[in-house]
Amino acid sequence: MLLAIDVGNTNLKCGLFREQSLLQRFRTETIRTANAAELARQLRKWLAEQSLAPSEIQAVVIASVVPALTPALLEAARSAFACEPLLVSPELSTGITLRGPSPLELGADRLANAVAAWSLAQQGATRERPAPGSLVVDLGTASKLDCVSPSGELLGGVIAPGVSVSLEALVARAARLRAVELRAPAQVLGRSTVQCVQSGLLHGHASLIDGLLAKLRAELAFECQVIATGGLASLIAPLTESLRRIEPDLTLHGLRSIYERNPS
Repeated sequence: MLLAIDVGNTNLKCGLFREQSLLQRFRTETIRTANAAELARQLRKWLAEQSLAPSEIQAVVIASVVPALTPALLEAARSAFACEPLLVSPELSTGITLRGPSPLELGADRLANAVAAWSLAQQGATRERPAPGSLVVDLGTASKLDCVSPSGELLGGVIAPGVSVSLEALVARAARLRAVELRAPAQVLGRSTVQCVQSGLLHGHASLIDGLLAKLRAELAFECQVIATGGLASLIAPLTESLRRIEPDLTLHGLRSIYERNPS
């Protein structure tokens, strides 16, 4: 089996694959100070909860946007599973071409999302109905929108502060405002300070996403499928007009696809 690990700024996500089937998933908080022994213990514990032995993991693929944690996680994978993990980078064979972002600046999660989105776009494509492009909306610590052309070119995208980051900044700078539950009020018009903040954060962010997607579509010369993913996708997507398809495991499937092109 293949263990795919996506290390984000807020959460560490794991997916367990047998061939192309995602069997189990696991999410926990990203602890930047965790050492290799702690991470290995956590991974073994999760497997034990699935009644699986570490020896059943034949390969590990990792995408990390937290450089401080990457060496410890690589060592944890080597210790826990006795295999050399594959660390995702633009130097690997991915099946897509980078036309916009610099390889040195591109996050591994954005690369994995692009690979998975392009793969989804190819499904069902025919000569009469060619594959569309893709606009991937990843809603997490940051809100990232990435564009993949129908021919598999990652053209670039947009990065904006995520909802949680926006709330933290607002509370830090506004003396009379406090943290609120991330829950959208039924109406955009807030009747209390709490509702006003919630509306601005969630309805406001939904409008941000709709507006950016409209502008991106106006700049592109091809049709695009729109795919939402990320930890906050299920919260924000229902408030938008544009996000109707949510693929919560998009990044993990992208990691699987990258591993399949770069087996150890």
